[in-house]
Amino acid sequence: MSSLAMRPCGDFRTSYKKDNTIFETKTIRLVAILAIAAACLAPLVLDGYFLTLFIQISYLGIAALGLNILVGFTGQISLGHGAFFGFGAFASAWLNTSFNIPVALCIPMAGFLTMAVGMMFGMPAARIKGLYLAIATLAAQFIIEDFFARAEWFSGGSSGSMAAPVNLLGFEFDTDQSFYYIALFALVFMYIWGCNLMRSRDGRAFVAVRDHYLSAEIMGVKLNKYRLLSFGISSFYAGIGGALYAHYLGYVSAEGFTIFMSIQFLAMIIIGGLGSIKGTLMGVIFMVLLPEMLETGVGLMKYTDWGNIPMVTDGLAYIKEMAIGLVIILFLIFEPEGLAHRWAQIKNYWKFYPFSY
Repeated sequence: MSSLAMRPCGDFRTSYKKDNTIFETKTIRLVAILAIAAACLAPLVLDGYFLTLFIQISYLGIAALGLNILVGFTGQISLGHGAFFGFGAFASAWLNTSFNIPVALCIPMAGFLTMAVGMMFGMPAARIKGLYLAIATLAAQFIIEDFFARAEWFSGGSSGSMAAPVNLLGFEFDTDQSFYYIALFALVFMYIWGCNLMRSRDGRAFVAVRDHYLSAEIMGVKLNKYRLLSFGISSFYAGIGGALYAHYLGYVSAEGFTIFMSIQFLAMIIIGGLGSIKGTLMGVIFMVLLPEMLETGVGLMKYTDWGNIPMVTDGLAYIKEMAIGLVIILFLIFEPEGLAHRWAQIKNYWKFYPFSY
């Protein structure tokens, strides 16, 4: 979960503040600024397909970071993250349609509503651990799914709910090119906030609870408080991601927020690396691009002799689901610390000092 960071010779840290910065060197900070500037110009050169992929990475990345704060940094487990993602989507659409609140305000409000629901389920879950905690969060998944199906005033029931596009100062972000900037701003803001959170006293308390809860309790860390806070922050991130998802698609249906989505979120943080913020984004990118690569592979297979066999053609539709499970197993066996750990090893081997963070 942690890796050795290599710095250029002569780069000494003389204070705790300097040793705890987000960007370890000026070069890294400059590269990050240039990357964001280049991302701002992306709609000018990329078509709608690539913009759609980036928007998908953005709202899934925000929600996945929340789960990694809970699982990777605090040592808890959640099998209901997909339901909280869906609650944020429905909450934002409901606030906008029922109370005529601007969408720009509905998105953060949906995050806080989801946070409240997450903490409600987190209160009993904060006192248990292991298998019992997994079952409790799995119960939350099915309870919220049932709520979506029955609460027509909130979710629209089986008909779903419409979500208006984001509107700022009379300008509607209803295209891929325009919504891209909303997604980019949300992604950068939430990830910087996540980095700052893990550098704070609360973030260090999360890690202490994860590493050795008995030692943390002896040191004065209130276990129930920080476990509950972790559930709340995780749900807040899920709510923000779900709200962005809703207002991007313009329609929300309960069928999309099943246990399968919760497993996908777990796969993202396992593949990227538990307890790693940049690993979370790596895992999301991997999981978003995996179906696209499989789609290409399936399309090429149809031109071969194997692709005309009925047994093979019937199984092609299930390759995506099987591939996700297979990838999780392979990563747990061969790369349990995720892509972030592999990237750190590559940097250390090749001495990529400017990118050693």
